[in-house]
Amino acid sequence: MKIINYKDVLPTVMDSEKIKNVVGRVMLGKEDGVKNFCMRLFEMGPAGYTPLHAHNWEHEVFVHSGQGEVFIKDAWYSLKDGSAVFVPPNIEHQFRNTSDKPFIFVCLIPSGAPEL
Repeated sequence: MKIINYKDVLPTVMDSEKIKNVVGRVMLGKEDGVKNFCMRLFEMGPAGYTPLHAHNWEHEVFVHSGQGEVFIKDAWYSLKDGSAVFVPPNIEHQFRNTSDKPFIFVCLIPSGAPEL
């Protein structure tokens, strides 16, 4: 069993041409003995975004706070606190912050996928 506050997890800062103003944290993963999935938390600052990409695993996303958008296939969809998103495998997608406040979301992926 593990109970932890996300602010107590060491963040990984991601900032390059493909990913901007993003911090990721592995909340529950293989190091915790979790066998079926990995729970990650991402925090995007203003103008932050993830890379436009696709992979062979699905993931589920829950928006904790803030406002943003997700690009799936060929369109952008608005997200806000309380939104949930299912991203199927092999679908091009991207997340971005559309406000001047942090955009924080939880992302679940299956075990075996890169945790961050």
